[in-house]
Amino acid sequence: MIGKEQNERMTRIGPGTPAGKLLRRYWQPVALTDEMQGERPVKPVRVFGENLVLFKQSNSFGLIERHCAHRGADLAYGRLEDGGLRCAFHGWLFDPQGRCLETPAEPAGSRLCEHVRQRAYPVVEKSGVLFAYLGEGEAPAFPALDCFVAPDAYTFAFKGYWDCNWLQALEVGIDPAHASWLHRFFEDEDPAASYGRQFRGTPADSQMPISKVLREFSRPEIRVERTGYGMRLQTLRRISDAHTHIRVTNVLFPQAFVIPMNAEMTISQWHVPVDDTGCYWYAIFTSFGAPVDKATMRSQRLKTYPAPEYKPIHGRGDGWGFNAQEQRKQTFTGMGFDINIHDQWACESQGPIQDRTRENLGSTDKGIVLYRRLLLDAIRKNEAGELKVDIDASGPPAIDGIGPTSSIDEYWKDADQKRRQQAKWAA
Repeated sequence: MIGKEQNERMTRIGPGTPAGKLLRRYWQPVALTDEMQGERPVKPVRVFGENLVLFKQSNSFGLIERHCAHRGADLAYGRLEDGGLRCAFHGWLFDPQGRCLETPAEPAGSRLCEHVRQRAYPVVEKSGVLFAYLGEGEAPAFPALDCFVAPDAYTFAFKGYWDCNWLQALEVGIDPAHASWLHRFFEDEDPAASYGRQFRGTPADSQMPISKVLREFSRPEIRVERTGYGMRLQTLRRISDAHTHIRVTNVLFPQAFVIPMNAEMTISQWHVPVDDTGCYWYAIFTSFGAPVDKATMRSQRLKTYPAPEYKPIHGRGDGWGFNAQEQRKQTFTGMGFDINIHDQWACESQGPIQDRTRENLGSTDKGIVLYRRLLLDAIRKNEAGELKVDIDASGPPAIDGIGPTSSIDEYWKDADQKRRQQAKWAA
């Protein structure tokens, strides 16, 4: 059981907190590249309890403290110029590295600007997502994940806001048993119409709809193992003596997971704290088959998470769109057919910060138990100056398929290898 002190150590992420210091040592998504389009690519960003402003300069980006070092005016309303972002209050100009280049209201010859800096963080673009390094010292290298290796045409990025702590949002992805219940549909749809929709198509090497697999085989066997990048989970649903459904998912420490969306695509998803009680998920969809139909993927998701804030259309205010008649006849939750809303309800309904002292965990929670041990151990090592941040990872395999029960371990490894051989960009 998690104690109150441990829960605080894991969930609180503001400046100076144990978990906040740890997470800042890894690259963190802060915006979609698409958000920086238009004539004035300037965007206020709140992340890890800090108020920052993101702006574009030519082909690079700056991320600096939002309030001007002079008298605290809001730089999100500043003037974007060739040299950087100029405060609209007194004209002080800051470059992407936070250096003050001009203090034009000061007397001629003033050297005040040489002594002024805005707090600034480096930013890089990866597969449609802008990542920032918010920690001290040298930033770690990016791992060779599929979502970072694949060409632009084979990836699509999106995000959405959840009104809860980052950790409970992450943990829903480390809980494979919930899919048979939370995402249960009472009727199966035509898999041909399932593009871009999770749990509505068919697993690899099968014609059985995944919705039927989850519904009819609801007591999975879950295997968990530690890896160099975090942990791997295998969820097995025995279809018959001859065949077993296997779903291989991964946790990329500290706060991302890589999971299969269907036989062709994977999802790499980060849960990034806005503050202690809110977070954004950032997802990069990667195709091993045809190039991604980005227009379709975007239009599907904007219906639930409309721009520019990407906040969901349902939430606590309207009971997450709950419909009792739908719950009786169509879906287990009664909350529509978008599984993101299902997951959102499961996480937000726990409260802004889940009280883990009241939990009663079961055997299917073994992934969550291991992850919490990894997190608390990493926090301790980081405090002691013993943590080495080096994510040497490629892939990793994320498979959803039905294979021979007698050789299911060989099946998923072979399925991953076969998919990579068939992918033009991975060959």
